[in-house]
Amino acid sequence: MDSHAVDIPKISATPRRVAAPPASTTPPAPQAEAAEPRRRPWADLLTLIRPGQWVKNLAVVPLVLLDTRHWTSSGAGRILLALVVFTLASAIVYVVNDLADRERDRLHPDKRDRPLAAGRIGTGGALALAAVLATALTAAVLARPVAESWPVAVYLLISIGYSRGLKHIPLLDAFIVATGFVLRLAQGCVALGRPVPYWLAICVFSFCLLLSLGKRRHELIAAELGHRPALRGYTVAFADHLIAVTAGLTAVAYLLFLHEEAAFAGAAHTAARLSALCAIFGLARYLQVLLVEEGGGNPVRVLLRDRATLVNSALWALLIGTALLLAASAA
Repeated sequence: MDSHAVDIPKISATPRRVAAPPASTTPPAPQAEAAEPRRRPWADLLTLIRPGQWVKNLAVVPLVLLDTRHWTSSGAGRILLALVVFTLASAIVYVVNDLADRERDRLHPDKRDRPLAAGRIGTGGALALAAVLATALTAAVLARPVAESWPVAVYLLISIGYSRGLKHIPLLDAFIVATGFVLRLAQGCVALGRPVPYWLAICVFSFCLLLSLGKRRHELIAAELGHRPALRGYTVAFADHLIAVTAGLTAVAYLLFLHEEAAFAGAAHTAARLSALCAIFGLARYLQVLLVEEGGGNPVRVLLRDRATLVNSALWALLIGTALLLAASAA
């Protein structure tokens, strides 16, 4: 063999194992990009004006029909128009509030899914919606003498102040919300040309103040101080004292309304007085949900989804309806 021959290394028959590359921390790219969820702008616009909250107007404006003397077709039409006016006004307020709070809402575990906070609707779209609602509200107001619309004008004025900073002042924040419901009642009374029943107004105010305070108490328990700066002026103990006072005032005001202002007599008065038991039970049940079950974050949900509250409300409506029918038949 030639001494200059080059040695050729032997090749093993066993295949060499190739070390596996290090595992990548980046997940593999999907073969096909998932399709983005389809946007539903009309559904988001509807969510922005919160139709689930319109029941507040339905529950307050028609209260003036507890006086059967206004059971006429023209009276019902005026009440319906007042209901439309306040529904449009409240929808505008919801849009304006969400515009003002969109940055803070993005930090809230629930409110961050609202259309403006989530970015599904832009500022321009929200302003356009508010302009459309304002146009419809103007048309509804002009359908009646303008002087009859002072309650909704005051409501819009204090709501703008609320959005601009009054909602950050402890106590005033809850009082403004409750006042808005008294103005709804006043709108119904003005539409029928009658004065606002004093004790009924006190009952509506104190009950809505109770719900507002209950909502703030729930937020205190959930430690949502950053989302609502006004909570720095509350404590759970302070809220509990105010809730006890407003609950008692609501019950007393309702009893005085039935005794002094409700147009019931005879058997109708008896049925109406029995409804006081339902009113007191309803207050007690709400306090139980708030203080024992630590609910109350969404008062409308409590009132519309709690089974005991729904049954009690149906019984209350039955008693009041019976009283109204008896009073109408005796007239």
